Amino acid sequence: MIELGVNIDHVATLREARKGAAPDVILAAKLCELAGAHQITVHLRQDRRHIQDRDIEQLRQVLQVRMNLEMAAVDEIVAIAHRLKPHTVCLVPENRQEITTEGGLDVEAQQDRLAEVVAGMHAHGIKSSMFIDPEPKQIEASAAIGADSVELHTGAYANARGADVQHELQRLAKCAEYVRRFPGLALHAGHGLTVRNLRPVAELPGLREVNIGHDIIARAVFIGLEAAVQEILDVLEMYAEED
Repeated sequence: MIELGVNIDHVATLREARKGAAPDVILAAKLCELAGAHQITVHLRQDRRHIQDRDIEQLRQVLQVRMNLEMAAVDEIVAIAHRLKPHTVCLVPENRQEITTEGGLDVEAQQDRLAEVVAGMHAHGIKSSMFIDPEPKQIEASAAIGADSVELHTGAYANARGADVQHELQRLAKCAEYVRRFPGLALHAGHGLTVRNLRPVAELPGLREVNIGHDIIARAVFIGLEAAVQEILDVLEMYAEED
């Protein structure tokens, strides 16, 4: 089965709107875990706009499933990852002015630095994933620096309309096939995925994991967090049965 990582950043966004304790990020993570999520994803941004250091410290102690730490490749956050040892770090670009991550990491342009970060993570027993746009050159660069996986940025697909939808799916499919040329490089996907647009992405060859945050948290407002997680799992399970 394709595994599900639930990004709980937006639970922290709501909490930080009042700078209080509610809603409880740790409780949200545990509810996702109980609902069947395979992984909890959190992005520790440099500006700490949502997830805080204390959140990842507590999550590292209480989670029974994997923790995936999204992060920029900066010394401060690298040091935190080395200390806490999440299962995986997903290296992403970070712009303080953006509302959410707007594009993939340009691995090709910064291979030396990223290779150093990946080697350091491996030395601490941490897997490394590269969050990239669906471009073959970025897959090649990710393999070259020793990354364990690539997470294809599905935002362009999620935002596409009309004929552009098939164009973006073709880009994703081409890259999914291309990843197969690099033994040991796993294929993940994420950004903008919802219960409505997930199915075509779940059909990508070799896909092992999706990470979904905003749609699950938004749906949870109306149907509850566990139900929102479960309906995504239902889509993934349907694909697994057919496969």
